[in-house]
Amino acid sequence: MPPVFDCREREQMLSGMRQARQAISRGDVIVTPTDTVYGVAADAFSPAAVQKLLDAKGRSRQQPPPVLVGSTDALHALVESVPDEVTRLVEAFWPGGLTIVLPAQPSLTWDLGETQGTVAVRQPDHPIALELLAETGPLAVSSANRTGEAAAIDVTSAQAMLGETVALYLDDGPVPTGVASTIVDATSLAGGRGEPAVRVLREGAISRDRLREVLGDLLEEPHEEDPSG
Repeated sequence: MPPVFDCREREQMLSGMRQARQAISRGDVIVTPTDTVYGVAADAFSPAAVQKLLDAKGRSRQQPPPVLVGSTDALHALVESVPDEVTRLVEAFWPGGLTIVLPAQPSLTWDLGETQGTVAVRQPDHPIALELLAETGPLAVSSANRTGEAAAIDVTSAQAMLGETVALYLDDGPVPTGVASTIVDATSLAGGRGEPAVRVLREGAISRDRLREVLGDLLEEPHEEDPSG
């Protein structure tokens, strides 16, 4: 079984973070705590590493992972443009539980799967994740579970589902809430993509009411068939 590093103990944290960076740099997949649920992480710019992540979860390329960033500067580097309304969302909810889908920067050489030219980006509010991101750069990160299973809220749950498909586990105890991030599609705000609106793709840590406080009428009402509504 891959090693588990208890990041609540300083020596284990230092060793675990060092080995996590090394694992990411050689294209392996790791499990890390975030502010929402535990995540399985890989180098976003390594197609082989992203494929390992998808394989670990049992997902296809039709389900590309989001990308976690350590700063808003990194957001600007990954997307085609950052509309003013998205800036307001970032100021209100980052770091935190909001994932924003925007058109990806076309000059980037990466392969996250069948993204249709978009990327889902989030800055987590967790010291371990943020320190890792500061040293590795953007990471492809999805919830640490097999597809169809509940997202892991502690390392034991992640181990039970992912086993030896990852290189190591960073343990920071149970996550406080265990509620996945809210995902919003803001691609239409980037211009030339239909009527400007922000659609909730998945409701989670950030409620519609809180989003509406920032977006007003730009927040699209849920469709009847939308399970997040």
